[in-house]
Amino acid sequence: MTTTNVNMTQKNADPITLTDGALSKVAELIAAEGTEETLALRVSVKPGGCSGFNYDMFFDSEFADDDIVRDYSGVKVVVDAASAELLVGSTLDFADGLQGAGFHITNPNATRTCGCGNSFS
Repeated sequence: MTTTNVNMTQKNADPITLTDGALSKVAELIAAEGTEETLALRVSVKPGGCSGFNYDMFFDSEFADDDIVRDYSGVKVVVDAASAELLVGSTLDFADGLQGAGFHITNPNATRTCGCGNSFS
C-alpha cells in the first residue's frame, strides 16, 4: 500500500477508529447488502456544508493505491489520503436511542461544527 500527501505520523495512525456500537452496526449493514463483493466502509471529507467540510460515508468495493485501509474485526474501513489528514484521531460511533439513531464522528481536528453535526472546519 502506498500513501501520498500524508506524513509518516499520519500514515501510521488510524485516520478513524470505530466504537463497538459503530462496528456492530456497520457489520450488520454490510451483511444486509447480501453481496459476494468485499465491501468496506469508506469515510471521506468533502468540501461544502455550512462550516466548510462535510463527512461522507458509503460502502465501497474499489480501493485506490493511496487509500488507507484498516480492518476492525473483519470490517474494513477505507479513507483516502486527503481525507485522512482531516480525520486522523477521529472516532465513529453509532447511537440507537429514543432521541434518534445514527452515526456520529468525533473529530479532534475540527475547530468549528454546525448544528447538524455533519459539517465542520
